[in-house]
Amino acid sequence: MIGSGTMGSGIAQVAATSGCKVKVFDTNQDALDKSKAALEKVLLRLIEKERIDETEKNRIQNNISYVNSLQDLADSDLAIEAIVENLEIKQSLFSELESYVSDETIIASNTSSLSITSIASALQNPERCVGIHFFNPAPLMALVEVIPAIQTSEIVSEKAVSTIKSWNKTVVIAKDTPGFIVNRVARPYYGEALRIYEEGIADFATIDNAMKTIVNFRMGPFELMDFIGNDINYTVTKTVFKTFYYDSKFRPSFTQQRLAEAGYLGRKTGKGYYDYDENGKVTSSEVKRSYNTDLAQTIFDRVLVMLINEAADALFWNIASAEDIDKAMTKGVNYPKGLLVWADEKGIDWCVERMDGLYKEYHEERYRCSPLLRRMKRENQTFF
Repeated sequence: MIGSGTMGSGIAQVAATSGCKVKVFDTNQDALDKSKAALEKVLLRLIEKERIDETEKNRIQNNISYVNSLQDLADSDLAIEAIVENLEIKQSLFSELESYVSDETIIASNTSSLSITSIASALQNPERCVGIHFFNPAPLMALVEVIPAIQTSEIVSEKAVSTIKSWNKTVVIAKDTPGFIVNRVARPYYGEALRIYEEGIADFATIDNAMKTIVNFRMGPFELMDFIGNDINYTVTKTVFKTFYYDSKFRPSFTQQRLAEAGYLGRKTGKGYYDYDENGKVTSSEVKRSYNTDLAQTIFDRVLVMLINEAADALFWNIASAEDIDKAMTKGVNYPKGLLVWADEKGIDWCVERMDGLYKEYHEERYRCSPLLRRMKRENQTFF
């Protein structure tokens, strides 16, 4: 495991719990010490909750060692990096790592937004490279996206899938395109909510409540952006926008940009769309308008149809199977149900009519209906 931050430490815990011998690498000894201490704290908490005992705690800890030289990873069967989201740094790391490990070692990236194909191009043997994208926190989130680069061999892809499944994770296969499945399909949850706010239709709390009360999204979009971090969410949005050749449906929001510029990053800074105390609890927010059922339904339907439209487009462009798209959204971001199942329930006619209504109102490419939905309406089809 290359990188001992929150994600790297979490993946190491997952692998060690499943019986793998894990080496956690970092050039910063303090970071390694913090990773080890954080694992101790997590395991003690699991003992308190009676989910593991002392013997199991020791077994997991004994499966992990901490190293500060890449050469110490020479005997690894699988190396996963979880370092800074910078293509050149990842390429440089992989190029050096390849000189130490065996020809059979799989070299994987946990990137959430960079091209696996570009990362693999730095290797002498790019066929060994694959994307293995965990979600934070890795020990708790069930989903892992496996992303073969165009160079990745079929054997490497199969080994990656079987290994991650053996770690008791739900695996989906995604094409190497910006955002893969989850970070692509989920963009409207944030982007359309921000658009609704910027149009003055509703405030943060009203929009969040609409998404949580109509059909039980666990967190509203503004709560979730504050939880993720507005810097991270904004950066992912910018990356997806740029790598999709500035497609208007992925355009970032000035509201989020300003919050990121101000350092109002959400829970971790105590201020974002809401204000937070030291325990991450909301202390103040915009004054919520009195609950209006019609307004809530209008907000919910607009965000939902944009999500469905993006899921349909992902299927149209063969990013993943319909089953994997729905699995990704329920297991990766805890949506109450799969978006394509939802489309079937609402009706394909409903989806097309809602998208066409938005396009008629705004005349923006952002609101173009997926060709797949239009075709399915014409041919009276459903996703499942």
